[in-house]
Amino acid sequence: MTACAPGSESGEPSPEITAGAAAEFPAGAAFDYQLGAAYALPDGVTVVTRDRTAEPASDAYSICYLNGFQTQPGEMHAWPEDAILRIDGEVRTDPDWPDEALLDIATEAGRTIVIDRVSTWIEGCRDDGFAAVEFDNLDTFTRSDGAISRDDAAIVATALVAAAHDAGLAAGQKNAAEHAAWLRDEAGFDFAVSEECAAFDECGTYTDVYGDAVMDIEYTDALPRPFAEVCGDGATPRATILRDRALVAPEDPDYVFEVC
Repeated sequence: MTACAPGSESGEPSPEITAGAAAEFPAGAAFDYQLGAAYALPDGVTVVTRDRTAEPASDAYSICYLNGFQTQPGEMHAWPEDAILRIDGEVRTDPDWPDEALLDIATEAGRTIVIDRVSTWIEGCRDDGFAAVEFDNLDTFTRSDGAISRDDAAIVATALVAAAHDAGLAAGQKNAAEHAAWLRDEAGFDFAVSEECAAFDECGTYTDVYGDAVMDIEYTDALPRPFAEVCGDGATPRATILRDRALVAPEDPDYVFEVC
């Protein structure tokens, strides 16, 4: 399916969602990834991810996006200074996203700040009516020059998954393919959200752990081959879509949305 114009609300049956009721994750269902803008669901879509500041879709299984291990662009000032990782006095940022600072989870005090704040966001997602949350930048420790350990990340991830489950929400791992096994087994994640697993030839790393409970987003500017071939590959997750990199709304001329 290709959508080049605003979609209508889905005519397909949707999961019965009650805030805090933790409906079972609909593995393999058609989904959309709407972090750039929230808009009416394309036909056939019954699962959608939106930012925590957006409203969930009333007729879909809605996933609440949370940047749990780095600051969002422009929001570093909203965090206590003790929560920001500094190395030799300099704020450590993500090399690919220099406007996102790494959160300092290397100490118990820092972990407490992060867990408490993100847990509050999780409760907000529940109260707004989301059915699940996904946590981004779980692999921040790999960008910290050793200042943050995998064990530090595991403590926080486990606490956040527990907070999600306590709130009645499913918890999703965002990216970090090489860490999928321990994130599922140790932290307790329920599903995975991958960006470009086909482009990076790592889809099997997710599906070996999560089976069909994997959502994959490929992007138009980094497709290794035609999207139809990606969809025809047995390694590609059942729930795979093609989007424009900026995740714009349908009225934008750069908008692209295709479903395997």
